[in-house]
Amino acid sequence: MRLGLCCLFKDEPVRFRTTTATVLARLERPAQLRKLSEICRNNAENLLLAVQTAQRLGIGAFRIMSPLFPRMTHPLVGYRLDQLVDGETIAELLAATGSYARHHNIRLSFHPDQFVVLSSPRPEVVANSIRELEYQAFLAEAVGADVINLHAGGVYGDKKSALQRLRRVIDDLPQPVRSRLTLENDDISYSVSDLLPVCENLSLPLVYDIHHHRCLPDGLSVEEATRLAGETWHRLGREQYCHLSSPKAGWNGRDPKPHADYIEPEDIPSSWFDRAMTVDIEAKAKELAILRLISEIDTNKHDIT
Repeated sequence: MRLGLCCLFKDEPVRFRTTTATVLARLERPAQLRKLSEICRNNAENLLLAVQTAQRLGIGAFRIMSPLFPRMTHPLVGYRLDQLVDGETIAELLAATGSYARHHNIRLSFHPDQFVVLSSPRPEVVANSIRELEYQAFLAEAVGADVINLHAGGVYGDKKSALQRLRRVIDDLPQPVRSRLTLENDDISYSVSDLLPVCENLSLPLVYDIHHHRCLPDGLSVEEATRLAGETWHRLGREQYCHLSSPKAGWNGRDPKPHADYIEPEDIPSSWFDRAMTVDIEAKAKELAILRLISEIDTNKHDIT
């Protein structure tokens, strides 16, 4: 079982930069592109550093932040890599990141933000979502990431119709997106049982989030959900992907949805230890949570890398 870090570090000197469309809009286009080139180069350098740091710490997967190249798809201030003065260097850094990750068996993934919704009844929302997914697929191809993970979106008063829209949109996605797309059960609207038929119908992997499943149970046991989700990966010859987190206020607290700083070891199902799988650790303490978890589980003689 390999453990994955989500996007950022707590203590390690890895720092990503961002900017807003409002800030960029105040600049003339040449100044915009200079600023964006500087930010993107910084972020490409730190992405390579992030993957190197993950390897040094014994972390086996890394989720790349969605706005690695900020505002790239924005209708007013968006840009292409070849428009940036450092574009060639940035591309070389992405290639170096992919090469390093492959050499050290670090699995890379993306998890688009909540505004990416393929089941929306609004065509403009779907169009914007697809544009964002195409950008992430461009990055994924550049670094060798095999997963772009997505929630199913809202119910919009009719879950069946929403899932039908989702199916139609996914079927028409460009291949670089479609080949990497996965769906994840959430803690409000779509359970494992809701998404399994969609994933099976579309030959799409299901990322099993055990915290979400515990918040939104559907009659499946954790073991059943793990196995059924795993089959959607294994049929495609791919390693299963799961998410793990602990509730900030505990399972008996008022709201179990918010994530805690660290992982309670008992929240890991015993059946997971015997499975070849990637588990992203969604904990606020980032790499500190993973290092503590590795130490705690190693004390109990379980093998985590």
